[in-house]
Amino acid sequence: MDGGSGEPNVASGRRTNPAAFFRGFLREPRQVGSVIPSSRFLEQRIVEVSDLPVARRVVELGPGTGGTTRTFLRHMGADARLLSIELSPFFHDLLADITDSRFNNHLGSAEDLADILGFYDMEQPDVIISGIPFSKMPAAAAKRVAEAVNDNLAEGGRFIAYQFRREVAGVMDPIMGAHASCSLELLNIPPMRVYCWFKR
Repeated sequence: MDGGSGEPNVASGRRTNPAAFFRGFLREPRQVGSVIPSSRFLEQRIVEVSDLPVARRVVELGPGTGGTTRTFLRHMGADARLLSIELSPFFHDLLADITDSRFNNHLGSAEDLADILGFYDMEQPDVIISGIPFSKMPAAAAKRVAEAVNDNLAEGGRFIAYQFRREVAGVMDPIMGAHASCSLELLNIPPMRVYCWFKR
C-alpha cells in the first residue's frame, strides 16, 4: 500500500500541541514517557543520529502528537517512506492530520512489526526510531518489542531510542549487542538520552 497520491506535503511545519500531549499523558500515562512533547533540539539530535536524509525506509514507534514525525518528514528524501506505529487511539487520531504521500499512520503494537510491514508492503527499514518508554513496559513486552526491532531491521540498519531512563539498554544490549552510542540532550524537558544500535 502506498501513502496516498500527490507530492509530499511538509508545509504543515512543527505543529506539536503541548495541551494535546498532556491530555494523552493523562489518558494513558504508561504509554507516554513525558508530560510535554520533544523539543526541537532533541528532534534535531535524533535526525543527526539517524542519518535520516539518506534513509529510504523509516519506522517510528510511539510518535505521540506527531511533532517528531513532521520533523522526520522534513529531513527525509522525496522517495523515502515513513511508517508510524502508535498504540494509543488518541495519538493515532492526531496523526491523521499529516497529509504526506510518503507517510503511513498505523494503529497497533510494535510487537507486530513484521505483520505491519507486510500490510503496507514495506521492505525492512533502514532506520527504526522509538519514543516508546521502555522503563514503563512490562519486561516480557519490552523484550518482544526488542526482538521485533532486531528481526525486522535491515542489515546494517540503525535502531534509535530516545529515553528518559536507562532501562532500554538493559533490554536491547542482549539482543542487538552493546549500543554504539548514547548522547544526552539537555535542551529538553526532561533531558533525554539518545541511544543508537546497528543491526549486526
